[in-house]
Amino acid sequence: MIEAMPIVSASTGLHETLALLTSQLHPDANHKEDLVFLKDVFSEKSIGYLMKIHDKLRQYEKHSPTPVLHSASCLAEDLAEELQNGALEDDERELLLLLSTPHLKAVLSAHDTVAQKNFDPVLPPLPQDLDDDLEEESVKIVRLVKNKEPLGATIRRDEATGAVIVARIMRGGAADRSGLVHVGDELREVNGNLITHKRPDEISQILSQSQGSITLKIIPAVAEEDKLKESRVYLRALFDYTPYEDKATPCQEAGLPFKRGDILQVVSQEDATWWQAKRVGDCNLRAALIPSTQFQERRLRYRMKMGSFPAPVSPRAPTYDRAEREDSDSEGALNGKDIAVVSPKSKAAPAFCGQAFSWDFYSAGLRRSFRLRKDRQGSPGEPHTPDANHTEFLIYEEVAQYLPRPGERPRLIVLIGSLGARITELKQKVIAENPRRYGLAVPHTTRARKCHEREGVEYHFITKAAFEADIQNGKFIEYGEYKDNLYGTSLESIHRILDQNKVCLVDAQPEALKTLRTADFKPYVIFVKPRIYDSQKKPHGSSSSLSLAIKEEDLQEMKQSAERMDECYGYWVDYILVKEDPASALAELQVILERVQMEPQWVPVSWVRS
Repeated sequence: MIEAMPIVSASTGLHETLALLTSQLHPDANHKEDLVFLKDVFSEKSIGYLMKIHDKLRQYEKHSPTPVLHSASCLAEDLAEELQNGALEDDERELLLLLSTPHLKAVLSAHDTVAQKNFDPVLPPLPQDLDDDLEEESVKIVRLVKNKEPLGATIRRDEATGAVIVARIMRGGAADRSGLVHVGDELREVNGNLITHKRPDEISQILSQSQGSITLKIIPAVAEEDKLKESRVYLRALFDYTPYEDKATPCQEAGLPFKRGDILQVVSQEDATWWQAKRVGDCNLRAALIPSTQFQERRLRYRMKMGSFPAPVSPRAPTYDRAEREDSDSEGALNGKDIAVVSPKSKAAPAFCGQAFSWDFYSAGLRRSFRLRKDRQGSPGEPHTPDANHTEFLIYEEVAQYLPRPGERPRLIVLIGSLGARITELKQKVIAENPRRYGLAVPHTTRARKCHEREGVEYHFITKAAFEADIQNGKFIEYGEYKDNLYGTSLESIHRILDQNKVCLVDAQPEALKTLRTADFKPYVIFVKPRIYDSQKKPHGSSSSLSLAIKEEDLQEMKQSAERMDECYGYWVDYILVKEDPASALAELQVILERVQMEPQWVPVSWVRS
């Protein structure tokens, strides 16, 4: 039974009231068990402590307290750091120990949160007036906090049901990090607004313009959650892509713009049409959309059939500036390499394959003086009708990082260049400065050996029959004819330099890369082109070696040559060296050569796995 309670004033605390109530509990025969239980509960020490805390907080609340500071945890960290930097007394050591305990850190953090009123968003209660068609379905209310970054999800409308469905979740985006939204979820409301009758682009605009918290009403997908692990596929882009110009992209804001040569990490290939990828080196953790290889190839074939996309046929090779540096009777110090050449696998027009150009000999007549072999197949002037079904499009190339291991052969260095680049001169200076590390593939020729020449030094001298047999056997990366004599660079001569653990430098016609781009050579391709200023935009005091004694029409031809080279063969290039003058170009090339052997480089994945 409970005796009459003594009168309790308004100032009596909850703890005292509870103690008085407990003292008045006297069990009787009828309610003995209930009163004993109640007395035991009220007598619990933990209850008493909570009541005391409540009383203290009520007393504190009457004073309308304001926080002394809003950053107690930061102050505690600063104090602990100061204490650690000096000799400690006993009380200082005790204080440092207290400041380091997790419980005190948590209390100070809670204090700062309350003082700053920095509370997390409060989830709204489940709506009471659910639609009739939702009564049998699971409804999920998701509140996401986002800043200026995109939500990281795209949506689509189901053609059969008309429902707005989450089409994909961008890896690393706000939706992905929350773990609350999944592919296949049906979206019903955004911030309390019914969106079932809105177009997907209108909904995307609502989501992108929302700041702070976004509340979504979702019908969870029936299918299993996406359990795909992030892939580690790396691709080199072989074309430029601008999502804002692509009408086919499901969401332009979710697209990833990139340039030819960018390295992309593909993190998801679940969607056969749009892959998710990041640019290597970007600090943005959120993946974005890129067209898949299959989709890009399919629509390029369609555009080519419709005549809105030019066929990627082999272009007419540009005319290079590999002219002889001697008179009509001698070959000088360039090893007779300055000849017109053809690649064994090439069906493009002839091209001068050297870059040691003497402007004293520059003339159309000189270029016409070189005569090619007549056993070439095809002609650049022959009409050609491309077949869209058999055309190979340049889209992506799967790559991996590669660094030569100790004892492994160095990578082959291939130099290609446009008119005026003078590659042979540049190459020979590199070799002259460090002949023990760099070597030159000795060419073959059918001409007679001169008295001062040595076999295997200036040339490999062979008969015409042997040379033609080697052509048939595919032993040359390029070859040509000058003054009834054959000249060519063989695969064997390149192997000979690499087997000596030397870096072999080869300046070749770009078509030769079809033969050289193998796991055996792992070539690093450097495109050398002269810096050419427009006559009206040329900077004052420019010291460019091309600024004097060259006609404007020749400069334009050189500029066009570089543009054609970049357009036709740029996807094979690892580095572009813009040559201002011989000294700076040599210094830059030497830095590049060091970097290739010392730093990881991206190469076709087949070169690493083979």
